[in-house]
Amino acid sequence: MCITEFSNKPRQTTPSNTELVACVTSLEMKAMNTPGKSWVLITGASSGFGEEFARQYAAQGDSLVLVARRLDRLQTLADALRQQFRIEVVVEQVDLSDIAAVIQLHQRLCERGIEIDILINNAGHGLQGPFADAPLDAVLSMVQLDVASLTAITHIFAQAMRTRKRGKILLVASLLAYQGVENFAVYSAAKAYVLRLGEALHRELKRDGITVTALCPGMSDTGFAKAAQQNITPQLKLLMMKPAPVVRAGIRALRAGRRSVVPGWANKALVIFTWATPRWLHQAIVSQSMNG
Repeated sequence: MCITEFSNKPRQTTPSNTELVACVTSLEMKAMNTPGKSWVLITGASSGFGEEFARQYAAQGDSLVLVARRLDRLQTLADALRQQFRIEVVVEQVDLSDIAAVIQLHQRLCERGIEIDILINNAGHGLQGPFADAPLDAVLSMVQLDVASLTAITHIFAQAMRTRKRGKILLVASLLAYQGVENFAVYSAAKAYVLRLGEALHRELKRDGITVTALCPGMSDTGFAKAAQQNITPQLKLLMMKPAPVVRAGIRALRAGRRSVVPGWANKALVIFTWATPRWLHQAIVSQSMNG
């Protein structure tokens, strides 16, 4: 006769792979939703100002979402920041000129429970040269990234911030936003758009608890000039700033709730000069400085 023993103890079962994955995902989302944790999303984070923003926010202990096209550089930067500052870093390889990819980026972050508190809208590129000589595709590509994509990213994340009644957005414009410059026609026009957008949204979104600040750097040692095939004149070399003080000025201005900021005393003087002189005069002088 077979005797079966009964017990009131619950059966010990081994969880399935699906249950384990669900558990890990749940724990991950809980960790990412930890109260008091601040998430900073930085576009164009693989080099230049974007990389410097990542380093300075990491030093403050903030969690980061790094976005750019160059995955290898993003991964290298993320590994270094995790090791040095013991922070969470999420890497997202995204072609920001593709609006659909921008929307999908936001959806992925929502699915992971990541709420962006600070958006650093830094991605962009420029070209130097006569307007009519530039390939049309290159011109339109610049407008797509510097204007359309920046607008889309700002719009998508501003909507989420408005729902939470808090958030900060930094739009990286340029000193050239203050005037049209020969051989930088499309770039200076695009950055003028960024500056005016930032100034308008500063007032418009303030009532929703969102701070919007425009950062207008002058000539900086970021590698941008080389990528834009820009001629570095002796005058520009004298005005050249390192990325660290520029980024520090942007972070401070955003924290202080300022509408815009121009880093560097020489750059500030140039803006005052622009306001105080006729267009024909300051445009001629700046054109000479930029083009030699």
